[in-house]
Amino acid sequence: MEVAEGPTFAAETEGGETRLKLAGHWSLDACAGVEEGSQALVKAAAGAKTAVLDLSGVQRMDTAGAWLIDRARSELDEKGVKASFADARPEVALLLKEAHFRDFEEPKRRRGFFLTGLLADVGETVVGAGKDLRRGVEFLGEVTASIGSSLARPRDFRLTALIAQMEKIAFRGAPIIILINFLVGAIVAQQGIFQLRRFGATILVVDLLGILILRELGVLLTSIMIAGRSGSAITAELGSMKMREEIDALSVMGVRPVDALIAPRILALILALPLLTFIADMSALAGGILVAFLYGNITPKSFIALLPEAIALRTFLAGIIKAPFMGLIIGLIACMEGMAVAGSAESLGRQVTASVVKSIFMVIVVDGLFAVFFAAIRF
Repeated sequence: MEVAEGPTFAAETEGGETRLKLAGHWSLDACAGVEEGSQALVKAAAGAKTAVLDLSGVQRMDTAGAWLIDRARSELDEKGVKASFADARPEVALLLKEAHFRDFEEPKRRRGFFLTGLLADVGETVVGAGKDLRRGVEFLGEVTASIGSSLARPRDFRLTALIAQMEKIAFRGAPIIILINFLVGAIVAQQGIFQLRRFGATILVVDLLGILILRELGVLLTSIMIAGRSGSAITAELGSMKMREEIDALSVMGVRPVDALIAPRILALILALPLLTFIADMSALAGGILVAFLYGNITPKSFIALLPEAIALRTFLAGIIKAPFMGLIIGLIACMEGMAVAGSAESLGRQVTASVVKSIFMVIVVDGLFAVFFAAIRF
């Protein structure tokens, strides 16, 4: 095993100039003496007018050693000693440039009343929400223009990418959608029967299940599941491509990222959500039929016969109409957050989390707005 040679230096003073000849290993494998050596450099040249750090004898250097050496130079400058480097090999000079010493100032703590700080935080949140809304509208405009351009020139439409995204979102997402909605339909039916039985109105569970599932729960649960599953995946895909500069490479090649990456994903979500919502409705009703037969002695034949009397076509359409809008919102938020990823894994994780949280929040808000709108027009 090779034993690391510790960091050493020799000081030569001539006139008002001190020349510090560094040698040995200025790296972490000799970490015991690197910190002490950097402080000794400062002491050795403290009384001079100028100091030259001769790096010709340095055998090995890493970022830790470069940072400490540059810190010594910075401390000498603060003491009025004009310090500089000399005879550094190209790789050493590059390391000193990239790992140069810098101060890390602690952020100033806010002082004032708690209420003032709370109001300031609320104001910052509102401003941030406004910026997100403006960015979302701009992003929607770019996507709409891209889709319109593709429809005007069908040869430029990326059908393969659209089908691939449909396969990922709709086909591969169907099993979990079926399972979750089947269980929710069963739970709603069981609780409905348990409560309605006390009033002798067990048969009304058909009305309860039909209206609740077809109008609200089917599309809402599907949208939340897709936001968590596909929305996060889209954000992670675009974010990792942004980190690896693949999106910049597409732009250099003359391919617009909106056309190649974003528009197919958003279109796939818009088309997939109504299909998955229909599957979710049928699964939830199947779960309700099973539990109604086991708990309420309502045969599947009776349940299916009573269902058209409990609901109307508009009940089914109310859920289906919401679905494309939910897909558009999930796609916009997922793509926006993916394109906002910076060059670190921490940023990727933060944007994926933001994508899921914002998507679920906006899905619930839009569902509420649709409920108010449908009530206003008596749909």
